[in-house]
Order: sequence, then C-alpha cells, then structure tokens
Amino acid sequence: MFSLIGPKRYDAPWKDIEAQGYIAPADCVEVRVDLPRDERVAYAMADDADKYRLCSTSETKSAVVEKLVAAHRGEQLLVIGQYIDQLDDLARRLEAPVIKGETSVKERQRLFDAFRAGELQVLVVSKVANFSIDLPGAAVAIQVSGSFGSRQEEAQRLGRLLRPKADGRAARFYTVIARDTLDQEYAARRQRFLAEQGYAYRVLDAAGIDAAGIGDARPSD
Repeated sequence: MFSLIGPKRYDAPWKDIEAQGYIAPADCVEVRVDLPRDERVAYAMADDADKYRLCSTSETKSAVVEKLVAAHRGEQLLVIGQYIDQLDDLARRLEAPVIKGETSVKERQRLFDAFRAGELQVLVVSKVANFSIDLPGAAVAIQVSGSFGSRQEEAQRLGRLLRPKADGRAARFYTVIARDTLDQEYAARRQRFLAEQGYAYRVLDAAGIDAAGIGDARPSD
C-alpha cells in the first residue's frame, strides 16, 4: 500500500476523535464462558485446525447471547460472527434475520434499510458486514466469533457502533469468548489495536449476566 500511495500523513488516536465528539464513546466488554465437560474433552482431543472452531462455537455462547440481547431490549443491536452455522442457530433463537454471503444484495439492502429505520431491533451478520456498512442507529454489538487474531476485524466491528448517538449515550461492544482456549488467545490478539487507541476491555464472567441487566465487570489484565 505504501509503495502505491506513500506513507501515512496524519494519525489520531480514536479516543482523541471521541473527545472531540466525532465518534461515540464505547464500552468494550469481554464476556468469558466456560466450556462444558463434553466440549472440553472434544477440544482437548481435536486437531489444531479444529480447536478454534470448537471453542468459538460453544453452545454456552448462545445462551449468553440470548441473555445479553434480553438485557438490551429496545436498543438496536448487531450479533456478529465468523461461522455460518452458529449464526443461523442464533438467528433462530433470537427470531432475527441473518445476513451472510449467500444473502442477495437486494435482500441485504432491504434488511439494512429496515434496521436503519428502526423496524428491526436485532440483526445477525457474518463477516460480510465488516466493510462499508453505515448503520448509525446501532448501539450494541455482540461478537461471538472472529477471524482468528485479526486486529483489523475487531476495529471494523467496533466501528459499526461509533456513529455519534443523538442522546449522547455510549456504544457497547461485547466479545464472548471461551475461557482458557485458543478463543481467548486470539481475542487478546484482536484487542491489541483498540488497546493502542486507548480502549480498555472489561472482563465479565458469563455468570454475572441475566435478563435484568449486566453484572459488574473488571478491567482486563
């Protein structure tokens, strides 16, 4: 890129831009779940190529997503992930539409327009929504799986929420990860860019979530 367009001329941390009111403040929360015993056994016995998918798509994540969506009822919310079967299952559980690679351009536009108009409160999206999607009303995102340790993807997904809100409220970005697995390792890698921009992830145990609200979180290590 630099050989084509030259070096970067100017750089500003996201937090500085936030302080100037150009983007919304954001609260980043890492929600940690424990794999149930049968999934831990399958994870331990899996080949390296399969380990990440197994821990990323844990059944325990789906229950947590349902609780988070219930806790943010009435807000416009995105559920974002990497694995289509996981997203299809979440769409069924949440009774929400899903946008993925096979979704036609016309249908994608219809769903995005309905979300912008406030007719849809919850939208499940795959990585096709990482790029060039303007959803100014989105206030909450729940990331259930990602592209390994991609810091660019983490920034893109948080960026979906950062249009300033009319009432000045902060955006909320959750990433749900399986504790003591590759999922947690890759999540730490993805978070590095945002940490460099001044964002701190708070850690919340999944047991601290219920439909009435979000439990207290502590800053990540």
